[in-house]
Amino acid sequence: MSNRHFSWALSFFVVFKAQAGDELSNAILLLDEPGLSLHALKQQEFRKTVTLLSEDNQILYTTHSPFMVGTDELDLVRIVEMTDRDSGTKVHTRIAVDDPRSIYPLQAALGYELAQSLFAQPRNLVCEGVTDMFYIEGLNTAFADAGLKHLRDGTAIVPAQGASKVLYYCTILTSQRLKAAALLDSDTAGEKAASQEELVRLLKPKEILRTKDHYKGAVTGPEIEDLLRDTLITIAKNDLGWDITTSAASQPARRVVDIFTAECPQFSKYRLARAFLRWLSTHTPADLTADERAGIEALFTAANKALA
Repeated sequence: MSNRHFSWALSFFVVFKAQAGDELSNAILLLDEPGLSLHALKQQEFRKTVTLLSEDNQILYTTHSPFMVGTDELDLVRIVEMTDRDSGTKVHTRIAVDDPRSIYPLQAALGYELAQSLFAQPRNLVCEGVTDMFYIEGLNTAFADAGLKHLRDGTAIVPAQGASKVLYYCTILTSQRLKAAALLDSDTAGEKAASQEELVRLLKPKEILRTKDHYKGAVTGPEIEDLLRDTLITIAKNDLGWDITTSAASQPARRVVDIFTAECPQFSKYRLARAFLRWLSTHTPADLTADERAGIEALFTAANKALA
């Protein structure tokens, strides 16, 4: 926010607040894109200023910026659109509109608030995707309930939607003085992400966790599913009808997800992860293989050291 814009915002508040009780009493103030020249975070602050001013006078303003949309004041938001000049401008009192693009600022405002909730815990383990988060959170709860090694309290599992985006999530977290560690698969994408110069500079070596460091088996580039290989093969066969038992036994060095993908037309990593969570609801870590339990406990130990 430049000095000029700051001076304008300050003078606007002082003058209008003073005159609201005098000649501008009961006035309706119309503002068109009032936050256009302000930084995004300053727009949020200015919106609060407008809310304070509206205590004495009615204020209406238009905006295309999600930062000028208050998610705590959604009952005051009205969507305005003009799909064509014949029908003219419409002001909607509900979110259902003719053109879905009209609600983009509202979607963006809600999405930003949701994203901010991801960066609230003091310790954060950034993984590659949502299914990785399912496995880790499910296992963490099960191991904690069984009195086994688990993640320390106050640790959030943050899915980055891809190995290439782990760096950016870690950067945002550390910039807010929050602790962060990265958990990367040991496949091609994970290897590439782990060797990014920016990530290596950002995190200490112990803060970059690799699945291969906690896996006991023949797969050279294991993913998180390979840490649970035997159990997932059984769950997939019994609960989902995906039987790769013979193929997996004959290809011990091949990633289990690759085998599922090649042999099961309906395979979905999401469905497999959900099936595992359902299985956990009626089973304990004792039902995992010894190698699987050891690998998960080793992973949790390494994560705790990285986020100490």
